[in-house]
Formats: sequence, structure tokens, C-alpha cells
Amino acid sequence: MTYTMKEVLQFVKENDVKFIRLAFCDILGIQKNISIMPDELERAFESGISFDASSILGFMNIEHSDLFLYPDPSTLSILPWRPQQGRVIRFFCDIKHPDKKPFEGDTRNILKKAVERAEKMGYVCKIGSECEFYLFETDEKGKPTFTPYDEGGYLDIAPLDKGENVRREICLSLEQMGIQPESSHHEQGPGQNEIDFKYSDAITAADNLIAFKSVVKAIASRNGLFASFMPKPIAHESGSGLHINLSLLKNGFNIFRNGDVNSSDAKSFIAGVLDKILEITAFANPTTNSYARFGVFKAPKYVSWSKENRSQLIRIPAEKGEYSRMELRSPDPSCNPYITFALILHAGLDGIEKRLELPQPINSNLYLTASHEIEHLKLLPQNLKEALDIASSSSFVKNILGEETLGKYVEIKLGEWDRYVKSSDKESIDKQMYFHIL
Repeated sequence: MTYTMKEVLQFVKENDVKFIRLAFCDILGIQKNISIMPDELERAFESGISFDASSILGFMNIEHSDLFLYPDPSTLSILPWRPQQGRVIRFFCDIKHPDKKPFEGDTRNILKKAVERAEKMGYVCKIGSECEFYLFETDEKGKPTFTPYDEGGYLDIAPLDKGENVRREICLSLEQMGIQPESSHHEQGPGQNEIDFKYSDAITAADNLIAFKSVVKAIASRNGLFASFMPKPIAHESGSGLHINLSLLKNGFNIFRNGDVNSSDAKSFIAGVLDKILEITAFANPTTNSYARFGVFKAPKYVSWSKENRSQLIRIPAEKGEYSRMELRSPDPSCNPYITFALILHAGLDGIEKRLELPQPINSNLYLTASHEIEHLKLLPQNLKEALDIASSSSFVKNILGEETLGKYVEIKLGEWDRYVKSSDKESIDKQMYFHIL
């Protein structure tokens, strides 16, 4: 449901709301929030709520550190795991300077601009995410361990699958927040799970993914567990991917209809994503740990596409009607979805504008194909440094993110790379940097 400011204020009065969380993300996609009391909400809508942006990764310098949060009334959501008396609600926010000019590093606004471009070209973008995560046991003090919650495998049931009740609670919480789960199951790795929810417009899809991660972590913690969205938390097990399913509507008609990819716009959109994927990878796969996932357990390694084939970077699922789409399989859950979705959408739209030709599909299993048969294919970046070097020199990325935001992002990530290369224990340094925060 979409609320206006007036309806939100009335809702707060009538539903025993006592705390209001104003949520946003730092440049890496880590959710932050300020809690305000109900009497402050009207002021928040009109004038914003200030915060110290110099303390947020990738935002402002200390000499000009004030930014303001303006809640988006359409994103009102009750947090169902919080007390039902004295309720807690949450809004996602727009971030602005004191003069109300949009903050350049507000990645949600970067995605809004991509959506506006698509609309000007006559397209409405729909995105559905498939997000994998691991559940780990905690110790007697409640701190995370590296012990998986169970030893189940793909689509297993209890007692091998010990996560079914946790997934059930997550799905029920998502429903209460207005996010519609479609399916849930145990994944390949021990303690690994997946929950998929219904597609929506691009901005809502990114909001929903941020909300989903917070719900998973909150429900896991309530059950004495720790949820990790680290791309490869267990070295020799399946990595956690974030498969991005995307369709485009033109005049209410899905250009990926019937999974045939016969539409010239659909072909050019896919060609655009393939053309820019190397430049996008530093954002879709933003950790040193991300690159341990590529090329094994159905994670892609090459820049290629095909129908149905899960060894490809992009596949066209065997779906019809409204569910016809392309699926990008390289991103992982550690990414900032606002940046990642924006770059993918811009890449595809560039492909349409330039009428790019889609290369021939690769219909073989790329994990088994002889190397000489695929030597003409481009490889995805092999590590974070390679991906950052490509992104840093990309005019495409710079035009979308802005030079300052791109520079801050690259600086942060080069710092992580420096720690990684100086460590003699790569698996240990990955866990130090990412396990507890992702």
C-alpha cells in the first residue's frame, strides 16, 4: 500500500506507534537508521532530520558534515518482530543537503534517476531478487561461530533441513511488511537457505532487498542463530548468489515475453548488460571474498548467455507471460542493490539506444566445455583489484555515480584489497572484514 504524508500521520496516531526508524544505506549498501518519536514525524517530512554524515562510510567530510533524512511516506512498514504494543515502524529516506538539494552519494536517488531514464524511453522496469544466505550457530554468549546450523543440501527437508521454521518466520514477517514471498527452500550448502519474493518496480525491489536482509538477521538472532550474506563464507561449499531477474514493460507489454527473446529491444538490452558487465562487477561483487564464488557451484565465470542454462552469466528462464525475463547470475548479496540495479538498467538502456547486436548463445555446459571451445569468451574479473581498475577507468560508471562518489567507493575498496593482499591467510582476512557485517 502507498501512503501519503497525511495518511501516515493518521496511521501513527491510530496504531499505537511509539518509535519511527528513518532508514538509509551507506555507500556500500549497509543499512543505517535514526529512531525518532511520533511527535517529530511531521517535522521530518517537512524539514528533514539531520545526522552526522562524516560518520557514515563514503558520505561527507567533517568540515561539511550535515545531511538530512526525509522519509518517503510510500515506504511505511511495521517491523513485526518488534513489540506489538508501542509499535515500531520504518521508512526509507531521501538524503538531502541543508538547502534541500539531493545528496550526490544517495544511492537510492541514483537508482531513481535510472528509473526516470527508462520511463522517458517508454519502459517500466520490474526486478525480482533471489537471495541466498547461510545460518550459523552462536556460542553461549550469543556471538557468531563458523559452524553451519545444519548439514542439509538442496531442497532437503527436516531433519536434515533445520532451517524450515526460521524460513517460515521470515516469510510471515515479510508478508506483514507488504513483501510477498514466493518460495523458500534449503540450498546446496550446509546451513544455506534461499527465499524468493515477488518482483516489483526497481526502487521497491532494492528497498525490499535491504528490508529482507534486516528481517533475516533479526529473525535468525531471535532464534539463537547468526545469518550471513557473505558471498563465500565456507571455502569449499556453495557460495551465496543474488540472482537478479529483470523484465521491461513497454506500453504494458513485457518485451521478454514467452522467453523467446525475439524482441529487438530485449536482445539489445541483454547485449548492453553483457557489454558493460566488466565495468559493473566491482559493484555487483564488491568484496575480496566475492571472487572465490565465480566458476564453481553454478556461479558464472564467462561473459555469455543462453536459454535456461545455469552455467551462463545471463540465462533466459523457461517462463511465460508476466514471468518472462532475463536472469543475471553474477551478483552476490554483499552488493549495494541501488547501485547495482542502476548500473544494470543503464547498461541495458544503452544497449537499446545503440541497437547493440546480441551475440550467439552458448548452449553448452561451461563447467565441462573444453577450453579451446570457449577461449573467445571474455572472463569476469578474477579479483576485486581487477574489477576496481576496470570500474575506475569507466566513463559509463563515472557518468552514473559521479566522479566523487566513484572515487570514495574505489578508495574504500582499495583499502580492503590492501588488507587482503598483505594477509598470509586469505580465508581468515575475508572473515575478519566481512563475516560479521554482511
